[in-house]
Parts: sequence; structure tokens; C-alpha cells
Amino acid sequence: MTKTLHHRACHLCEAICGLTIETTQAEGAAIRITSIKGDKDDSFSRGHICPKAVALQDIQDDPDRLRQPMQRVGDQWRPIAWDAAFALVAERLAAIQQRHGNNAVATYQGNPSVHNYGLMTHSNYFLGLLKTRNRFSATSVDQLPHHLSSYLMYGHGLLLPIPDIDHTDFMLILGGNPLASNGSIMTVPDVEKRLKAIQARGGKVVVVDPRRSETAAIADQHLFVRPGGDAALLFGMLHTLFDEGLTRPSHLPVDGLDQVRESIAGFSAEAMSPLCAVPALQIRQLARDFAAADKAVCYGRMGVSTQAFGTLCHWLVQLINLVTGNLDRVGGALCTEPAVDLVASTSGGHFNVWQSRVSGRPEYGGEFPVSALAEEILTEGEGQVRALITIAGNPVLSTPNGRQLEQALDGLEFMLSIDLYINETTRYADLILPSTSALENDHYDTTFNMFAVRNVSRFNQAILPKPEGALHDWEIFVGLAQAFAAHSGQPLKPTVAPAQMIDRGLRGGRYGDDSTYQLSLATLAHHPHGIDLGALKPNLAQRLKTENQRVQAAPAAILADLERFAALQAPSVDELLMIGRRHVRSNNSWMHNYHRLVKGKPRHQLLMHPDDLASRGLSDGQRVRVSSRVGMIEVEVLASSEMMPGVVSLPHGWGHARPGVHMSIASEQPGSSANDLTDERQLDELSGNAALNGVPVKVQAA
Repeated sequence: MTKTLHHRACHLCEAICGLTIETTQAEGAAIRITSIKGDKDDSFSRGHICPKAVALQDIQDDPDRLRQPMQRVGDQWRPIAWDAAFALVAERLAAIQQRHGNNAVATYQGNPSVHNYGLMTHSNYFLGLLKTRNRFSATSVDQLPHHLSSYLMYGHGLLLPIPDIDHTDFMLILGGNPLASNGSIMTVPDVEKRLKAIQARGGKVVVVDPRRSETAAIADQHLFVRPGGDAALLFGMLHTLFDEGLTRPSHLPVDGLDQVRESIAGFSAEAMSPLCAVPALQIRQLARDFAAADKAVCYGRMGVSTQAFGTLCHWLVQLINLVTGNLDRVGGALCTEPAVDLVASTSGGHFNVWQSRVSGRPEYGGEFPVSALAEEILTEGEGQVRALITIAGNPVLSTPNGRQLEQALDGLEFMLSIDLYINETTRYADLILPSTSALENDHYDTTFNMFAVRNVSRFNQAILPKPEGALHDWEIFVGLAQAFAAHSGQPLKPTVAPAQMIDRGLRGGRYGDDSTYQLSLATLAHHPHGIDLGALKPNLAQRLKTENQRVQAAPAAILADLERFAALQAPSVDELLMIGRRHVRSNNSWMHNYHRLVKGKPRHQLLMHPDDLASRGLSDGQRVRVSSRVGMIEVEVLASSEMMPGVVSLPHGWGHARPGVHMSIASEQPGSSANDLTDERQLDELSGNAALNGVPVKVQAA
């Protein structure tokens, strides 16, 4: 029996915690995983681990995971050879584009794309040949307002200031629950210890959320806010900072602050209070406390992105950090300096250069809001989408009005999915191409190193050998590209493996010729626990990508959206608003087919304040019917005093008991899909991001 210890990062969430994985192999037998633990010597995560990591073994061994290409024939699935699959894709897509134009083929990329670098480095090697403008991704049900505000203010959508959590004295968290998410657009393993360290050094943690979340429970202060009211709260804070002379000068070159002050003159704390349900005195005191702290940072996450004024929220977060002198400052919000720097190596992006066919939604970075995907398939006419490629995504469960999208998928002429499972979305595909598993793949975190609370670098070697006949995801894209190029007569550029691309990026990056590090893949091979490249430090002034290299505090597109905000009315007192919920054992819909992650107390229920239950004649544990404009579900309700009255909470990613899903454990789980209730018409009109929070619903006995 041979035992081997391996070190790599977990890829199941943004925290990228270091792991020590033990494998054993008996003579003549396959390699087995026998232990997964936190790596105490990891340069970043310091031994921290969450329950998701131990499920890596379950994913590897899952009998439901696809291990060869599968073709759907009627209601049956049968294996197909790789070359035949590639040829079929090329033939079908080329024929559809020849008849209906390039835009008749659409693409959707899911959240796991950023957790595996082969999907990032090589997907466009194939997709670029399609020359379609109908591109969609999970970005627009999540963080699109982050990117758009940074693009408009700093000139690049990936120039995202990150909370300097290890040095701040005051951390204000809106719409985030890092104890459940392990940090998000803030790569921060062991976040609970880091938050408690703020308190231990005399600082303060404040959480603003319609639910007393796990993070709010350990905070020094928790403020309930009405769903969708975060922009009003932030406007009231910013107005107070100006009104009471609480601003500080910034070293950054800034244009437009006077215009901002003038534009928000009517948005006082007193005027904003009815919209956010936070008393004006509390809004003003929060602004004073933030300004009085020596080092403070305001952090907004998914809860403030997925609402009707998501972009305004993130603009205001940046402005509050800026006007208090905490932007680009130690202990405030800082940009990373990653070893492979996508800000330095890519253009800043573009916004609203073209619009979607049906609703005129703006593109960002070449992608349309996914809320528009179903209508682009269902609406007849020139440019109608007739074929779809999904990549590591499950939009039926993760995007608004999932039932409408099911209807759309069922009518496609052709659908290709690159995925490991026959799930709620891929069951509609004509062809599913599965890649190797994560542990059979090497990996480098280009994305999450850009959001990390320290500058770090690590190359993750494959733990297990590549199975005979299997292909890595990047090899699948190369095969598809070769087949499509040959069929359509397009030239195809040569390509190399992702690892070679990363090596070039490391050598050409800021640490490649640094005498201390001389980073390359060879260097990282000698550091299996990763390399800590140092704390974040001020650098934004030098990295600005705006035309005049100055922060744009008052982008015209954002100021134009103030008119829409000014028309906002507070909801009626008897209206219930639905929000989502995150759990540390889940990441969207991916992790419900593993017993270790779904065991224990059920967590699919609708949470509702006891007073709201009583006023509707409902009781704790009862089965209820929840309805919105677009649909109705039935689910168990749970009385919870952690909820703000008038607000209900339902986690998304459940609802696996649909016909044709081949996920045995997930299909047995109770719960319904929250996105059978979310409304594709409810958007942040500026960015097109889905407003998944603040959905008006009715709850009654089932």
C-alpha cells in the first residue's frame, strides 16, 4: 500500500482554502482518496476548512457523474464517441447559423467556469468562432453591478477594491454573509476569525441585512433593512457625510464629487428612511461612526447587487469609501496586485455598445443579461435564438422565471451542454460533453487571486491521473473548435495548454522578474503550500484605466439613473418581499448530490417572522403556497424571529425533483426552486442584472 500526500486549493467556493489530500494505492488497484484536511502550512488559509472540501471525494466517486459523452435520443441517453460528438456539434450549429444567421446560436456560462481555469482560457477558442452576440452568463444574476460600477468609475470592470479586513477598524457589510459564503468578491478563508480579530483590536463590525444572518449574529450591530432599500440607506449615509462635514480628502485624482453632492441633495437620511425602513437617526449615526473610525471599509455583496438599484448601490459603496478617505488606503478598500494580472493584460471592457433584440437590454463586456435569454428563444422573428450551448451552468434553477426558461429550452432546434451531470437544465440537451473531474485537473486561480485579501499565488497539481478516454475541459473546446473550423472553413490559431498560458503570465507579471520571487510554474512547484506575496497596499492611482487616469465619481449613466430612483415608492405595509439565503454547505445548485453536504437539519424551508405567520393564520412547520407574478410553489414554512417583519427568505438552488434529472441524492431532497418565483421583468434597469431580492410574493396555506 502506497500513501501519498498532496497539497492544493479547494475549488468549491471563492475562499480557495488550502487542502492536504491523502491518497492510497494498493498494488494493481486504482488510487483512492483516504483523507481531506485543511493544510496548516497553507500560506493563505492557515489550515481553515469548511464542510464543502471533504465532499471533493464524493464528487470524484459519484456514480451519477458523467464520464463519457452522452447523446439524447428521444427520452434515452446513449454514449457517443468524442470525434462523432464534435462532428455532430459542428454540423448542427453550422447548419443553423447558415439558415438563420450567427446570432441564432446562444451561449450560457455558469458560475463554475471561474473555478476551473481551462474553462476560462479555452472556452472562447471555440465560442469565438461562432461570432454570435447572444452570449449570457451567471454574471448577470450575481455581480454585474460590481463590474459595471468599477468600469464606469475606474475604467476596468475587474479593478475591484477589496476590503482590507486584516487592518480595518470598522467594517460595514451590506447584503453579504461571509460566514456562509466564505467571502465573495472578497477571497477570505477563515473569515470568522478575521472578523473577530477586528473586534479584538477594538474595532466594530456592522451588518445591514433583512435577516439576522450568521454574520449578523456575531456583529457588534445589526440593522434590518427593507429588501431593495439598500440604495436609500447608502444615499442617506452619503448625504449625511456631506451635510455634516464628515468627509476627508483623498490622495486619488477625482472628477465629479461636486456633481455628486449636488445630485443627491434631496436624498437626506430623513427622506430615505421610509424607503429603507431604517430610522433616520440610525442612518446618520451609522455615517458618523463610519467617518469617526481611523480606518473603515464599506463592503456590499450579492444582496445589494441582485436588486432594482444594484449598480447605484455599488457606486455608493465606492463613494462612501472615497469621501471618507478609505479608498485605496490600508485598512480601507484596496486593489490586489495579483501575479497573473487580468487588469493589466485585458482591455477595460465596454457597455451598451449593442442591445438585445427583444427588450433592448444593454450588453456588458459582450454579454447580455440572462433575464433576456428565454425571450430571445421564445420570440419569433429575425435573430431568434434556435440553438444553445451551456457550459457548467444550470440556469433553470439559477436564473429568473425558471419555468419559462424550461419552456424555451424544450423548443430549441439543438442544445449542447458541457457539464458533469444530467441536471435540471442539461436534460434538455441533445448532447452532453463531460470533462475530467477537478482532482484530475491542474488549476490556477486567476479570478480569485484578484479578489483576495492578501496577494497570493499557488499552482494546483492534479491529484488523480486522467482516466483513459477522458478529456479535460480545455481539450473539449479544442476538439469542438477544430471540428467547427473544418466544417465552416474558418482558420484556427494554434493553442497551448492552460498551464503554459499561466507560466507566461507569471513570468511576464510584476513578480516574474522580482528578485525575491521570480515567479513561474517552476517556482510554484517548489511551494506546494502557495506563496504569500504580501499584504494589499495602495495602488489604484497608478492602475486607473479611465481615459484621463482619474476616478470618475459621477459617471453620466449612473447620474441618469437617479431619476428612476427618485420615483421609488415604499411598498405597501401588507406586502411580503422575498430574499434569498446562503448556507455554508451549498454553492448555488451544484452541491446537493452528495450525502455529506445535504445531511443534517433541512434548510430548504421558507423563513417567515412569527407575526407574519399569525396575521395570515399560518403555523410553524405548515406547508404553504408561495406565489408571485410568474409562478407558484409549495414549501414548508419555518417561524423565524431572525427575519425582518414583512420579509420571507427562501434559498435558491433547490427543486431537483423534476422529471429526467439523473441526480439520485439531489432528486430525493425536499424544497422548491426560488427561481420559479423570481421575475425576469424585475431588473436593475441600468445594468440588466436580475433583481432576485425584494420579489413581491403572497403566502397562504397550501
